Amino acid sequence: MPIEILGARLIDPASGRDEVTDIYCADGKILAIGQAPAGFTAQQSIQAQGLVAAPGLVDLSVALREPGYSRKGNISSETLAATAGGITSLCCPPQTRPVLDTAAVADLILDRARESGHAKVFPIGALTRGLAGEQLANFADHRSLRRALEYAATFDLTVIIHPLDRDLAEGGIAHEGPAAAFLGLAGIPETAETVALARDLLLVEQSGVRAHFSQLTTARGAQMIAEAQARGLPVTADVAMYQLILTDEALHGFSSLYHVQPPLRSAADREGLRAAVKSGVISAISSHHQPHEVDAKLAPFAETEPGISSAELLLPLAMTLVEDGLLDLPTLIARLSSGPAAALRLPAGRLAEDLPADILLFDPKRSTLAGETWYSKGRNCPFIGHCLPGMVRYTLVDGRISYQA
Repeated sequence: MPIEILGARLIDPASGRDEVTDIYCADGKILAIGQAPAGFTAQQSIQAQGLVAAPGLVDLSVALREPGYSRKGNISSETLAATAGGITSLCCPPQTRPVLDTAAVADLILDRARESGHAKVFPIGALTRGLAGEQLANFADHRSLRRALEYAATFDLTVIIHPLDRDLAEGGIAHEGPAAAFLGLAGIPETAETVALARDLLLVEQSGVRAHFSQLTTARGAQMIAEAQARGLPVTADVAMYQLILTDEALHGFSSLYHVQPPLRSAADREGLRAAVKSGVISAISSHHQPHEVDAKLAPFAETEPGISSAELLLPLAMTLVEDGLLDLPTLIARLSSGPAAALRLPAGRLAEDLPADILLFDPKRSTLAGETWYSKGRNCPFIGHCLPGMVRYTLVDGRISYQA
């Protein structure tokens, strides 16, 4: 359907474009920006004065829970939740049942995503069959990890690494610090991340593989990524949106809604992560959306399942960084679109003529009452009930309105 979007502030960080203009879409693509193409007749007109038109957000970690965990969520519910948060393209991690380690599982996910028709889905394949207790973050055998990275480098693949030393983290459920000590919770030290990260960076340097480090939680880890980038290593990193807002102080009420792995860290770590996002050392902010059924969060804190359902709040949560004065709007949009797309070389994150019409339209002056509407099957979100800045008004995928407030 031909659609015209009139009077929006178009922000495209990839091209540096920031102007009030009109956008014309048809056949799934952006036909023109500024002037309507000759003979163009819109079947739908969106009056977008006062709205920001940005590339659809690109989220590098959204657990869709399908196949295998339908009690927690499914592809239809979680991709719809994602579009409500302004996301048009998302990556789903391989922790499904069966594990996403074959073309058959990937095809199943892609087929169901197409049937749902909400957002574009990019499945992330496991590097080892069945994950086999040997996700890249948890390789017991450093030689195996080295060989896996060299193999990936041979095919110019990007390897996603969750830096975690399992031995140092074993038994822990919270950041090792004063809050955990006061609450009597077993701690996970900063070195559970940084020791693994040091090893991984050395092996990345040796193998020459492109690596993306996912879910950084420590200021020291962000500094190590900055040093590696300064040495010219092909490494990028992301951070969970909630790690830029929350700290381990949130655990004082023992609410299982704040139980996440890796854990919420100290205020100093949060500030280090925020500084790395501002500088671009961390080029991607992701939701790390993990929906759960109600029962998964009902046990005592240490016995509950970790994770926060947050994809449909990605834009409003991210707008708190603008409200706090940390980022300007174009930089924030870059960290949510072109940055993550570039990290994994995805065909997304840009607004330009002849490209797919994956467009987010949001009102920066209105607010969102989190939870007033909710599409994810998981309501395990500590932000429900909070009034957050910014409101997603429309999410377009391939020129089709996938979500409308």
